[in-house]
Amino acid sequence: MPLDGLFTHALVHELNELIVGGRITKVHQPYPNEIVLVVRNNSTNYPLLLSAHPTYARAQISFIPYENPQVAPNFVMFLRRYLEGAKIQSIEQIDNDRIINFFVNTRDELGDIQSVRLTLEMMGRHSNLFLVRQQDQRILDLIKHVPADQNRVRSLMPGATYTLPPQQNLINPFTGLDKLAPLVLDNPSEDWAKVIQSTYQGFSKESAQSLALALKNATNTMQQAKDWLSGFENLSPTLGIKSDQSLSFSAFNWPNTYRSQQSYQSLGELLDAYYIGKAERERVNQQAGTLIRIIKNELKKNKNKKKKLNQTLADADNANQLKVMGDLLITYPHLVSKGMKKVAIENYYDNNQLLTIPLDEKLDGLKNAEKYFNRYRKLKNAVAYVDEQLVLTDKEIDYFETILSQLDVASPKDIDDIRQELIGEGYIRQNKRKKQKPKISKPDRFMSTDGALIEVGKNNLQNERLSLKQANRRDIWLHVQKIPGSHVIIHDDNPSDKTLMEAAQLAAYFSKARESANVPVDYLPAGKLRKPNGAKPGFVIFEGQQTLYVTPSADLPQQLKIK
Repeated sequence: MPLDGLFTHALVHELNELIVGGRITKVHQPYPNEIVLVVRNNSTNYPLLLSAHPTYARAQISFIPYENPQVAPNFVMFLRRYLEGAKIQSIEQIDNDRIINFFVNTRDELGDIQSVRLTLEMMGRHSNLFLVRQQDQRILDLIKHVPADQNRVRSLMPGATYTLPPQQNLINPFTGLDKLAPLVLDNPSEDWAKVIQSTYQGFSKESAQSLALALKNATNTMQQAKDWLSGFENLSPTLGIKSDQSLSFSAFNWPNTYRSQQSYQSLGELLDAYYIGKAERERVNQQAGTLIRIIKNELKKNKNKKKKLNQTLADADNANQLKVMGDLLITYPHLVSKGMKKVAIENYYDNNQLLTIPLDEKLDGLKNAEKYFNRYRKLKNAVAYVDEQLVLTDKEIDYFETILSQLDVASPKDIDDIRQELIGEGYIRQNKRKKQKPKISKPDRFMSTDGALIEVGKNNLQNERLSLKQANRRDIWLHVQKIPGSHVIIHDDNPSDKTLMEAAQLAAYFSKARESANVPVDYLPAGKLRKPNGAKPGFVIFEGQQTLYVTPSADLPQQLKIK
């Protein structure tokens, strides 16, 4: 289901149980539209994610790891001033809308207690996060400043008075279901979902369809509707896979048509499982947009170059024909005079068959022969150079396809590594500011079922440091066979078959073959790896490897990852 008003109700219910009364110890802004508040309550730290993302807006307890920017944005600095050390007093939903208020008591510059609130509006591309002073409803700051010419309905700038978005004047289902029975009686069952959605607040299409499905076989419509709504407080978070393989989530195991489903302990865990791929992909695409354009341009340029080089080789294969034409012209120069565009001469190389030779009408026979000989020599001399350039061009194509495949599985923390690599290789100009030694992010860490540490490099700089500098010579190194992918190290010189299989599955998943089956994965001790002189970062050669065949699993990385 989309994150509608009903699911927001469930989120508020869960957050009230977990973090109300807790103290905000840290405030981070790892991404442009998202804030993380670390709330300490009952001796537990709860990372509260408040997202105003245009596609993935939500509020949840999230344990997905994140990297903070080196320079804190202005908005998070402002929030720290007001929120760090403050207690969350209550959390409320506005009617059954996608708006949540987090009420906090803090102290002003004079030390007096003042009430402020964080208001999260989860409205698609209009999503926003406000810090509002309760006393006069003044907006102290907000994560997205919207000029008046872009929103004439209300002011969305610091200093303005906070007002709610325009209301739809629908009924909050949690305060009144009186109209439901007449609606069900007066409309055919196939229209129930549409009527429910147009009458009651906070229903997405999927939610309305689920309630309509629950009502179809009910003997007591009102009681069934109340029981269905109670599921948003008696939570049983469920992630379902539909017939088209798309994912859907619900606050409880409601009537559905899922092909298969999985239950979770909390809504936070459910949303982590649902959004980890979607949100991470979006964040990577946002941060790596420029890199992707550069890489695709380089790929296009090298593929065009390869096409031209192959055409030159094809022309060189026909170079002997040019020599024949030159020989015939130099043998029978008297048959050619200036102004002729072509001449037919008996080809003594081919049983005296007539051969038509195109001519430069400005030249005589000998000069035309010389021209053909020059073209022949040029093509023959070009072959060695073209062969060398083809090898280099193929390496460039492989390199950029590897980078693209790394971006497919990259997390936001990996983007800076890839950017630094492209700067080091000369594909991106270095910033004119004072150059600093790049800090390489750490590989992803996993623990096998048998307790062995497995590390996975997500980009070439990580791969090179992990495989050639950090790994013990007897640690086991794995990589998909002849396909771009991550370097994987098992920090054990004699891993179990189970560990070896799990590491091979990780290598296959973090590669270009992640959607394939029966993927070959090579493995051998890391001490047998060699990097050729002048090779690009992460490129190694080896021999004496063994090979496993595995099928990648999207669930395994989540199960084994060390948080």
